[in-house]
Amino acid sequence: MGRSRGGFSTKIHAVVDALGNPIRFKLSGGQEADCSWAIPALTDTEFGMLLADKGYDTDELLDFVKQRAAETCIPPKSNRTNQREYDKVLYKERNLVERFFNKLKHYRRLATRYEKTARNFLAMLTLAALVIWLA
Repeated sequence: MGRSRGGFSTKIHAVVDALGNPIRFKLSGGQEADCSWAIPALTDTEFGMLLADKGYDTDELLDFVKQRAAETCIPPKSNRTNQREYDKVLYKERNLVERFFNKLKHYRRLATRYEKTARNFLAMLTLAALVIWLA
């Protein structure tokens, strides 16, 4: 769990499949950058296309995906020196991960961050993901 001015904060880094079902997730402190957790979350995952938001636009991640013979659809950050092209129609499918997070918010214990330790929060997150898979 990360500390911020308002108290504890946590980020959930989720990997979902083409149907929006959770495959893997990692927890990090709320003050940490999103892009630093992308490669650890994708290391043991097979994928052909990576859809992610601007927070994951790093050369390191793009090289990692290219080494795995996969494609990316990540819009470039505005401060990137060489702006890359990306498929805007395909990028709209990224809402599957947003829908997964919306389903997680139905679980009050996760939405309000009742758990004070990362172990307990991850356990509740795993339980909610199992219920989402079964639904």
